[in-house]
Amino acid sequence: MTQAFAENTNNLSVATFGGGCFWCIEAAFQRVEGVVEVLSGFSGGEAHTANYRQVCSGTTGHAEVIQIQFDQAIVSYDLLLEIFFALHDPTTLNRQGADVGSEYRSVIFYHNQQQKQSAEKAIQLASIHFTAAIVTEVAEFKSFTLADEQHQNFYANNQSARYCQIVIVPKLQKLMNNFSTRLK
Repeated sequence: MTQAFAENTNNLSVATFGGGCFWCIEAAFQRVEGVVEVLSGFSGGEAHTANYRQVCSGTTGHAEVIQIQFDQAIVSYDLLLEIFFALHDPTTLNRQGADVGSEYRSVIFYHNQQQKQSAEKAIQLASIHFTAAIVTEVAEFKSFTLADEQHQNFYANNQSARYCQIVIVPKLQKLMNNFSTRLK
């Protein structure tokens, strides 16, 4: 699948971000006002190798990503980028916490030149909040492959799981602390 959502339909736009495990950032962006839907999947590699087991091998070129459909009249792409940088560590190459490998890299797949420029600007703005250099990749969006159903809405379906409590809940708390006026 080249893209899960249609672009610019009824004021809706699409963003694709990778910030470590897709379960973590999916749960956060689902709570942002103006976000219509969030899907977990893979981008950056070839479609025929885009399945969870192969991607986890680190040999496919894919990153675990989320694709966000959002209403640009309610939430801007720039705000989504600000939230993205607040939710993960963009200074660690191919790693987020205990998740290690290129599939967990920090990446923004831009859908047009305006998104590319916004991503580059967001990196500059975010860099003042980190002591190490930001290593977030900015790459042209080529395709998105939806992850299996078990990976969709993971936090909502598994809130009591240890991973959710240890890794996702702190991200949600950070989201609430920093963006409470922008949440549903």
